[in-house]
Amino acid sequence: MKKVLIAGATGYLGKYISAELKAQSFYTKVLVRNSSKFEEYNIEVDEMIQAEVTNKDSLSNCCEGIDVVISSLGITTQKDGLTYMDVDYQANLNLLKEAKQAGVKKFIYVSVLNGNKLKNLRICEAKELFVEALQKSGLKFCIIRPNGFFCDMSEVYYMAKKGRIYLFGNGSIKSNPIHGEDLAKVCVNSINYEDKEIEIGGPETLTQNEIALIAFNVLGKSPKITYIPDCIRLMILSLAKLVLNKKTFGPIEFFMNVMVLEMIAPEYGKHTLKEHFEKLKNEKLLET
Repeated sequence: MKKVLIAGATGYLGKYISAELKAQSFYTKVLVRNSSKFEEYNIEVDEMIQAEVTNKDSLSNCCEGIDVVISSLGITTQKDGLTYMDVDYQANLNLLKEAKQAGVKKFIYVSVLNGNKLKNLRICEAKELFVEALQKSGLKFCIIRPNGFFCDMSEVYYMAKKGRIYLFGNGSIKSNPIHGEDLAKVCVNSINYEDKEIEIGGPETLTQNEIALIAFNVLGKSPKITYIPDCIRLMILSLAKLVLNKKTFGPIEFFMNVMVLEMIAPEYGKHTLKEHFEKLKNEKLLET
């Protein structure tokens, strides 16, 4: 039985990877920052270690006896004074060094679709800097490059709930976001793959207009979409860069650049965006 360490287990993707590892009968060790948060998921694992990944000393011996490391470490919103370079690059580098020292055979890293083409964005710059370090490490590796997560699409649902969705351009840009459970299967299956890079997206390639209509249909609302000229997006980006600090600007920079790019990866999985929006609706109904 291979022993696998999953770093970032309390994140959206990490919790699904942890569950999938156990479902496929791997010895599962989770590396978490907050053990109580992971325990809320009720996922049975073989071992749990609590560590601060940005502090290399706290990672000491975390990879002993481990065959494969899967890292979904990264920050989507910059908090606690940490930057993309602190986590997406340096924390992963700390873990990589520990893995090499412990004799880990393979390191699997979850980056982002087209990250190697978007190095001008701070988050992608940090992720791809680590990718380069991993490629030169001498370890067997696999870079997973997923499209956007379903949780990233939730904002579209909440806009629809308020009655109107705002889109830049004309809504024709396409993408195929993926559910965490489907992506977790790809990550775990890659343990036995020889692929060095895997681009992956969800089972449906949709335009932004189609995504908006799905949200309105789930809510039973008449579609109301406002299209914002791209020049406004560029103006907002320019102003935000001037008035916001780097930590606040980073997520805005990524979101407002990616949303006008076609992000299409090979289709995979069974979960649909309609199901995700219906789940959001049902969760709210249970609260009332």
